[in-house]
Amino acid sequence: MDFEIMSRVKDKMKEALSQAQMDLLDRALREAIEERAANCFPGKDRQSLVRQFISAKKIEGCSKRTEEYYSSVLGFFEKNIQRDVRLADTETIREYLINYQKINGCSNVTLDTIRRILSSFYKWLEEEDFIVKSPMKRIHRIKAPAVIKPAFSDEQIEAIRKTASKNRRDIAIVDMLLSSGIRVGELVRLNRSSINLNSRACVVLGKGSKQRETYFDVRAKVELENYLKARKDKNKALFVSSRRNGKRGGYERLTVNSVEKMIRNLGAKNEIENVHPHRFRRTLATRAIDKGMPIEQVQVLLGHAKIDTTLRYANVQQSNVRYAHQKYVC
Repeated sequence: MDFEIMSRVKDKMKEALSQAQMDLLDRALREAIEERAANCFPGKDRQSLVRQFISAKKIEGCSKRTEEYYSSVLGFFEKNIQRDVRLADTETIREYLINYQKINGCSNVTLDTIRRILSSFYKWLEEEDFIVKSPMKRIHRIKAPAVIKPAFSDEQIEAIRKTASKNRRDIAIVDMLLSSGIRVGELVRLNRSSINLNSRACVVLGKGSKQRETYFDVRAKVELENYLKARKDKNKALFVSSRRNGKRGGYERLTVNSVEKMIRNLGAKNEIENVHPHRFRRTLATRAIDKGMPIEQVQVLLGHAKIDTTLRYANVQQSNVRYAHQKYVC
């Protein structure tokens, strides 16, 4: 509201004042608004607002990784707009997004992720009565070209498995990712008690701290049995580090970064580009749909809240589209 009034004042004065005088008027109005905001919210600085927002997201079930990403994006934002975050208007945020893309050379996908984080933050500020109206309401989704991210081919999978088979733990991880489609964050949180080898099922803790049951195939079961039989430690984690921790003396639960690094190394050894844990998840979705698994069941298996997300993960083979066209249309 304050910035709308400021805009009206400037519109009425622009014919009577020179550009230099208009700049002075703009500065004076902004300073008055900032001083008024500071008086309206005593003891609540802009940094504390970001911290409060992150705490709110944490209570909602936000993961540690997401929490850190939100903190990074919002910290960079408030540092670069050089004013109280409550006073940023729509035009200021638009300019920030444009400049961010120019300076960092990021894609529209990344830029839209930043827009969504800012939108979530300002929606929270509005709901908590820190601001009257979110300036993000007039900044819409940033469109980006739909890029088809490929799944692994059968040849690539076998090459990765062959290399991973030199290590009991690594091949068990590869087969779990490939046959269950779980996220890497869900994988590292698994405990020995989370899995049932007889029924080839496991309970994972997904996004938003939601539990779901998922399943793995016979190959994964065999590799898990071999890996667990070879384990001498008593760590409750399903997957642990290969070496003992120097300070604690025991084996540590694997981290997301450790799994990602291991998977990247498997790809590099086989000269396969873009090898990361999430690609196994996409491969599972593609294979399941190609073999006729209903999309709604794939959605449940992957733990997606919205079916649109599942559709983005799955690449339907063109040969199957041709067959379906001949079967149902011709």
